[in-house]
Amino acid sequence: MTQLNARRLALLVAANTALAPFAIDAYLPAMPTLAEAVNASVHHTELSLSVFLFGFAIGQLLCGPLSDRLGRRPVLLTGLVVFLLASLGIMQVSSLETLWGLRFVQALGGGACVVNSAAIVRDCFSGREAAKVMSTMAMILMLAPLVAPTVGSVLLGIFNWQSIFLFLALYAAFLLFFLGTRLPETHGRDPDAPSPRQVLGNYASVLRHREAMGYICAVSMSFAGMFAFITGSPYLYMEHYGLSAAVYPFVFGANILVMASSNRLNIHLLKKRTPQQNLVVGLGIQLCAGVALVALILSGMDSIYSVAPLMVVFVGMQGLIAPNAMSSMLDHFPKMSATATALQGCLQFSSGAFAGMLVGAFEIASAWPTVLTMLGASLLGNIGVRLLAGRALRGNESEEAVVSR
Repeated sequence: MTQLNARRLALLVAANTALAPFAIDAYLPAMPTLAEAVNASVHHTELSLSVFLFGFAIGQLLCGPLSDRLGRRPVLLTGLVVFLLASLGIMQVSSLETLWGLRFVQALGGGACVVNSAAIVRDCFSGREAAKVMSTMAMILMLAPLVAPTVGSVLLGIFNWQSIFLFLALYAAFLLFFLGTRLPETHGRDPDAPSPRQVLGNYASVLRHREAMGYICAVSMSFAGMFAFITGSPYLYMEHYGLSAAVYPFVFGANILVMASSNRLNIHLLKKRTPQQNLVVGLGIQLCAGVALVALILSGMDSIYSVAPLMVVFVGMQGLIAPNAMSSMLDHFPKMSATATALQGCLQFSSGAFAGMLVGAFEIASAWPTVLTMLGASLLGNIGVRLLAGRALRGNESEEAVVSR
């Protein structure tokens, strides 16, 4: 078996995990053009994002346990083949329904790939070494959503919208060769892995844990608000506010830069504050940005120059919300972190898919569907974490006050 060091493994799994951000974000600049190709509105074409998230959530939920039983490589490589074939199929679509169907299949393959990344790291490393690999992965993955729309915009400008999905197919083919030849099996077949009944029981135990569900609610609703923005941004920025497809990736990319900055700020704040305290701050700032967006549109003073900065603040708070909610949730499941992560991922991506559906289902030529969905998701996240995990949040605040004295 090939010996893996931390850096090589981080590059392998980060390249694999970047498949999902590229599949979600690369074709955003081409959304109006793709809508014309399938003879549908931009709003209904944007629903292909929600369809992808639903498939991605199901792919993670089903393929996580399969990976534990059959091994990492068979599930991972099969997922890449499915993703590759679906991407090639999308290049030929001429109807909205076919686009939705193939995006769902593409997402199933993507979910099978991505769910294995964290599992592979856990197979090979533990403790500080695992944290180091995860940090390297996180740095690489921060670049994927930033680069993806730019790649899509360049391909759209030089060729056509089909070239974006050809790029995704070629990227999957590259990963198939790269991981197939460089990544050894890190787990192997395990006949003693949890049975389907046991897996369902483990999922149920997570769902019954009140405090953990509060943290899951926070990260899921925050993600739903972010995905409402991602779904609505092609119409909102390019059609409603008149931004060009060439400039769109740069305005979109500002969200990723602020998200990375808030992630670095979170690391600094954790030296003196608890994850729960940082989580509450992030949720609060996000809610304020959502309220400000609604007030701005009500006043009629909205423009790309006033709306985009508030969108950046709203989405950028993911760097304060997601890592703190996830770490707080996983503290309660040290012996079945993979199960808890798979369920959390399913609920998170399903929430994002539902938010995207709310934005795209109503063909309203305004910013209201996007902004109201973002505000509603933020409200639910703030209320949910306080109702379900309020006692733990108050306990951490009291403990911090004692320490400061």
